[in-house]
Amino acid sequence: MQLHFTKMHGAGNDFVIIDLISQDYKLRPQDVRRLADRHFGVGCDQVLAVEPPDSPQVDFHYRIYNADGNEVQQCGNGARCFAVFVREKKLTRKRTITVETAAGIIELRVLGNNEVEVDMGTPELEPEKIPFSAAARHQSYALLAGKAELEIGAVSMGNPHAILRVESTSASEIEHLGPLIESHSDFPQHVNVSFMEIVAKNEIRLRVYERSVGETLACGTGACAAVVYGILRGWLSDSVTVALPGGKLSVSWEGEDQPVIMTGPTAVVFDGSIKI
Repeated sequence: MQLHFTKMHGAGNDFVIIDLISQDYKLRPQDVRRLADRHFGVGCDQVLAVEPPDSPQVDFHYRIYNADGNEVQQCGNGARCFAVFVREKKLTRKRTITVETAAGIIELRVLGNNEVEVDMGTPELEPEKIPFSAAARHQSYALLAGKAELEIGAVSMGNPHAILRVESTSASEIEHLGPLIESHSDFPQHVNVSFMEIVAKNEIRLRVYERSVGETLACGTGACAAVVYGILRGWLSDSVTVALPGGKLSVSWEGEDQPVIMTGPTAVVFDGSIKI
């Protein structure tokens, strides 16, 4: 069949989005790998699927697949693109949209100029729920990655993140340390790795090595996790601009038991179809 899709990006983090409400199809891992392939397919960091909701209390079900075909729990940049996509395809007229994900229900608010505010939910800090192997919860943890002795933060934003503070993201050893931390045995489901440079109390630079993907131009959940860790350590204020290679996001968090709010841009690249 011909499967119709839209290519979008949020701060350079790019997606193939597929309407599986109007189209009767179930994505297979091999379909995702083909769509995501930058040489033989469309090319993207993740494939996003729009599905009917399981509950009448929400508007849509939202599935996220990494380029390797595995389904993951959450993607903040993808959520923003999702919100703009369902409005542009006239699947809803709402500006505030509630969406089911594998990590729970999130709320998306479409603002002007295709910017979207996302209620990302409360961060998970308990090690066993991240999941991360540690005897007890602490603000930071020691981690041996190869021969490097590191101090990291560990936060889940619906998916696990390790955060490493660096003097400069331009000089950070992301290509070396990213894969070592991503596959570390203390993270049984692997982990996304954020390299954070603090510019000021309200501004950071960030590079993210995503599990099963590698370095991406932006990562919304990584931005949220880094800001949470920075606030917990007393390094950051409660509202922070996060500069990623692909663009800037705004992240705010008022502290324990409060949701993380992320705002950022989206853009449509093109519409197309592919024979599956």
